[in-house]
Amino acid sequence: MKNRAAATAAITLTALLALAGCAGATGSGGMPNMPGMGSSASASPAADVNNADMQFTMMMIPHHEQAVEMADMILAKDGIDERVITLAEQIKAAQGPEIELMESWLDDWGTPMGDMDGMDHGGMMSDTDMQALQDATGAEASRLFLEQMIVHHEGAIDMAQTEVENGQNADVIALAEAIIASQTTEITTMEEILATL
Repeated sequence: MKNRAAATAAITLTALLALAGCAGATGSGGMPNMPGMGSSASASPAADVNNADMQFTMMMIPHHEQAVEMADMILAKDGIDERVITLAEQIKAAQGPEIELMESWLDDWGTPMGDMDGMDHGGMMSDTDMQALQDATGAEASRLFLEQMIVHHEGAIDMAQTEVENGQNADVIALAEAIIASQTTEITTMEEILATL
């Protein structure tokens, strides 16, 4: 039963990727929007989703999850700069709901999360990086969190920019644009805090 469900999901994903590939091959001057194929939330599931939308969503979920994990680490420590605490809380408050939203999209599209190994999750911290943050204390922890989160945000912005350029689904593109705006602002804030630590 489990194999049948996995096979069905794989066939569905393959069909979606094939359709997305065909749609993408027409270029920017390709087919006009068809009724029910636009950005309307009432469109049938996956009707207006291409490979870029799915890849962005599947990569951004673990990317956001790591940012939340990093925020949790810093919030659990003593002696952290108040501005860093505020920023970590802000990151959690923004990215937690975004994870839930993206997971709901995958459910709506009938797309399993799949194995993300080998995909380029820009800016992701390594296990060594995460351990260094876990072990750091006080001002060192504040500084390390900011340095790591800047790199993390830069990776997210690159991924979001690719989605804006190549995506098709209006909701996914809107989220990518929101990520670019909010995380660019947060990078500026983090650089300003770093300069004073």
